[in-house]
This record gives sequence, structure tokens and C-alpha cells, in this order.
Amino acid sequence: MESVGALLPFVLILLAFYMLIIRPARKRQGAASRLQDSLHVGQEVMTTSGMYAEIVGIDDDAVVLETSPGVRARWAKPAVARILTESETDTASPTDTETDTDTAVGSDPQDTAHTSAVDPDGKRPE
Repeated sequence: MESVGALLPFVLILLAFYMLIIRPARKRQGAASRLQDSLHVGQEVMTTSGMYAEIVGIDDDAVVLETSPGVRARWAKPAVARILTESETDTASPTDTETDTDTAVGSDPQDTAHTSAVDPDGKRPE
């Protein structure tokens, strides 16, 4: 009877380890596997790095994503973090009419002043 009492803390630690570490990890792994199996062409997705794209092709272990018209890249299936819903796809990618050209890099005249040539004296031309 004493040997059972000595093993009880060890068994409780193993049980807690299983419940807190192993079981949730298996659930996450199963959810990721189901997500990868449910991918199909035409879906809007977000990658683990936060890139929004549309699936235009699927291989055994990779997907081809189109981020902009004509811009395609091949990604590993596990890089797809989630499939976007209709409401998320409307806010994820701005349309051409919503693009603000004033905020584009290099469109501000002050931005070009920082990249202007420097005189041999070390002074900027004014």
C-alpha cells in the first residue's frame, strides 16, 4: 500500500502534463490538418506571416497564392493560418478605387529631398 502512495504524486504529475501540454497540442495539430485538407481554389486566405491572398492552385504539400492580379507565389500548406470569411475578404484587400496615391512611398516631395545628391563640400543643393 505504501508503494501506491509513493507513486500517486508521479501519476498526478503525468496526468497534469498530459492534460496541459499533450492534449491541447494534439487538438491544434488536428485543426491545422483539417484546415489544410479543406483548402480549395478560389478561397481567400491569410498566411501565418499576415499576407492576404487568393488560392489559385494546390499541390500535394503546397499552394499557389495570388496576392495581386498576376502576382503569384508558391507557399507550403502549413503557412496558411486561416481561411477568410466573406466579411473579412471585403476589409482585407482594398479595391483600386480605395487606394490612396498620396501615401505611396516616394510620392511626397519631401521624401525625394532626402535622397538628393550631396555636393562634394558635403552640403545639399537647395
